[in-house]
Amino acid sequence: QLQASGGGLVQAGGSLRLSCTSSRRTSSNNGMGWFRQAPGKEREFVAAISWNGVSTLYEDSVKGRFTISRDNAKNILYLQMNSLGLEDTAVYYCAVRRGSTSSRYPSEYNYWGQGTQVTVSS
Repeated sequence: QLQASGGGLVQAGGSLRLSCTSSRRTSSNNGMGWFRQAPGKEREFVAAISWNGVSTLYEDSVKGRFTISRDNAKNILYLQMNSLGLEDTAVYYCAVRRGSTSSRYPSEYNYWGQGTQVTVSS
């Protein structure tokens, strides 16, 4: 029901845009988010957005560099990532939460995509 794409290999300072397609039944009225997991680390929050796109949340280290957005007409969630650094290397996951607002807590999300790898090189 969730399909993340857009990952790849990019040099430090570069940009990528991740996309997450979802079925209307699972996302159009729900908050959505992006999380990431680096090797040997726990999954961490990156960004979240409310069902209508009005409210957004960001993890401190990505503020000003990443932008989350959504197109409900197309059922797509985006994550625009600029000024990428080595610390951004991870598998990125999109998720749909139970409520309509944005949230940074993984436990509040009940549908997860399969992940897309982002690798930043020096």
